[in-house]
Amino acid sequence: MDYLKSAPYRQMLQSLIDSFPYWEKIQGKSLLLSGASGMIGSLLIDVLMIQNEGMDPSKQYRIFAASRSESAAKQRFSHWMKHPAFSYFPHDITQPLDQFLEAPDLLIHAASTTHPAQYTQEPINTILSNILGTQNMLDVSARHPGTRFLLLSSVEVYGENRGDADYFDEGYCGYINCNTLRAGYPESKRVSEAMCQAYIQEKGVDAVIIRLPRCYGPTMRMSDTKALSQFIKKGLAEEDIVLKSAGNQFYSYAFVCDAVLGMLYVLTSGVCGEAYDLADRQSDITLKELASLVAQTAGRKVVFESPSESEKAGYSTATRAVMRGEKLKQLGWAPRYDMESGIKLTMEMLNDGI
Repeated sequence: MDYLKSAPYRQMLQSLIDSFPYWEKIQGKSLLLSGASGMIGSLLIDVLMIQNEGMDPSKQYRIFAASRSESAAKQRFSHWMKHPAFSYFPHDITQPLDQFLEAPDLLIHAASTTHPAQYTQEPINTILSNILGTQNMLDVSARHPGTRFLLLSSVEVYGENRGDADYFDEGYCGYINCNTLRAGYPESKRVSEAMCQAYIQEKGVDAVIIRLPRCYGPTMRMSDTKALSQFIKKGLAEEDIVLKSAGNQFYSYAFVCDAVLGMLYVLTSGVCGEAYDLADRQSDITLKELASLVAQTAGRKVVFESPSESEKAGYSTATRAVMRGEKLKQLGWAPRYDMESGIKLTMEMLNDGI
């Protein structure tokens, strides 16, 4: 699938490019990106490589893209594989990057298990890709003074709302029952953030953190088992939307372009050691409302089913996980999509087979 052959996809990326005012801060820099072929990482690469088109080579962004599946990456990045500014190498981020001898200016750790089925099927890798993956990327940054490291963290670090906050801010800490299989993801994200602080203090690394909500968009994988992804796949198949709970969970979401835009703001303007929540009230929604929105867009209805035991084991226990996001907005970030426009654009693009 070559996303770059789609005019609407290119237009969407160009709109993102036009929305970001600080390209000069990273122009001509090199980037090491883990999780390159994922929903977020792959869109970021497309944005940077489109920027490179027609640009003087000395000002182009150089990208070193890493992911576990070489075959998936070759398919996803077929458009860029022969471009001199793009380099791909297969790598399991739980393993050290000792063979990576380049001195990147920027590093982004985006490799992570991000959907419920994997939490129960690959619980060890879920934990290690967060903890060891962060360590291995930070080690590269520590070897090359002057680099900047961005960790993609998650709203899940907040755990369950204790009932004392309507919206999370960056200093909030909710409850996580660590003695469960499902705890592996949020607890390892918490450790990853703490590891950033340790490397800042002990190794002098320049690290920043962005906490993303539940993300979606046209670059989502069809194998994704998150609730919203399942809703969208059902809608695209012209089937009724299946809701496997009462749907009262109230969560923050973000369209993938808004997530990448937020990452760029934190990467270029974030303060070392700080964490920034990405969220906006226009994309806070209950699961039941979200199912109805997808059903309405697809011309179907919502039906209820009971989840299997394995499905329940992968579900988040958080019933209210919404973030303020004001700190990131102070850097200049503003979302460009609400839930309705984001869902509509996602389904239109996926339906067109991009």
